[in-house]
Amino acid sequence: MLFLKSTTVTKAPGIYDVDVAAKPPGKTFGVFIATDPDNPPAEVLAQLAALGFKQTYSGGYTHKDRGKVLDLHFQKAGTDLFEGWKAEELEANMAAINALFNGVGITITPRVMSLAEAYA
Repeated sequence: MLFLKSTTVTKAPGIYDVDVAAKPPGKTFGVFIATDPDNPPAEVLAQLAALGFKQTYSGGYTHKDRGKVLDLHFQKAGTDLFEGWKAEELEANMAAINALFNGVGITITPRVMSLAEAYA
């Protein structure tokens, strides 16, 4: 779940925040999106699915400022060990993720999760 400061400001229509993160060692990234369930970013979600990302989690909650949030997680299997991404897959997938979110005005900063965060 992304920790939002507010649900009164969106980064793009229907999107409160986006996190692109990988569990250590950081070769295979997931996309985590906090969305407005009343105005979902249907086009972005369709494009993410077209890139091969599968939804792995969906959970709604009410933010402390009373705004509704739908937390969505997406992953894409690779061809490396344990469905990880090989170097060329990492490069292609990150370019596609950046192009998708840059197209709606969101700058992506990929990160590697801490061990505590990744396995909590």
